[in-house]
Amino acid sequence: MRYVILFIISLFFIQCSVKNNITAGKNLDFKLDTLTYFDKSRNRAIPVAIYQPKNKKNFNKIPIIFSHGYGENKGGDYLYAYTYLTEFLASKDYFVVSIQHELPTDELLAMTGKLQETRRPNWERGVQNILFVLEKIKKEYPQLKYNELTLIGHSNGGDMTVLFAHKYPELVSKLISMDNRRMELPRTSSPQIFSLRSNDYSADENVLPSDEEAKKYNITIDFTDINHSNMDNDATEKERKYLTKKILEYLKN
Repeated sequence: MRYVILFIISLFFIQCSVKNNITAGKNLDFKLDTLTYFDKSRNRAIPVAIYQPKNKKNFNKIPIIFSHGYGENKGGDYLYAYTYLTEFLASKDYFVVSIQHELPTDELLAMTGKLQETRRPNWERGVQNILFVLEKIKKEYPQLKYNELTLIGHSNGGDMTVLFAHKYPELVSKLISMDNRRMELPRTSSPQIFSLRSNDYSADENVLPSDEEAKKYNITIDFTDINHSNMDNDATEKERKYLTKKILEYLKN
């Protein structure tokens, strides 16, 4: 019963936060909707923020699903932690869905053991969240170009995004990893893969392709001068401009 009460309280605070943010974004060049999907099969709430360009004339109908980095189960990451990127992409005519992967009642992310194994349940849950949200938006927004679906994820969200591409490559057109460090990138040309790397953390062994593999599969690796923790809203204006420019260039490639 205690966990049920905590779960209800967490949803209440999430919904309160949503209302405040929508009011603040009325004058921007995108439309923001927030809602909470519910996966009955897992008895799990999945809060999402949906960004759509206001200018329907230039709307490219390409969907992007974004997954945030680890936020210690505090909540709100999907809505507040990466707005420089989600809002930018919506302003450039993309349909962006940002998923809240962590709930206050979840177990904290493993910090010990072989992380590729101890964190795997967290990533698997993220994969199921992405898959469920994808199926929901396919029904609610059938006009979108799902054959051009792009997945973007930072850090732990990057690991779950990469795992999704391993398990469901036929569903993904482009994969953009923002410094995922544990789950190895697929060695494949489909989906297309772009990875932005930080300057302060290295990836685990075999996460990144060799030069030969990158050339063979046309995988793009960008070793940036940006810290791992500065790929969210902590990024400086210069860093934001670099990240958004590189991501937009890859999307348009």
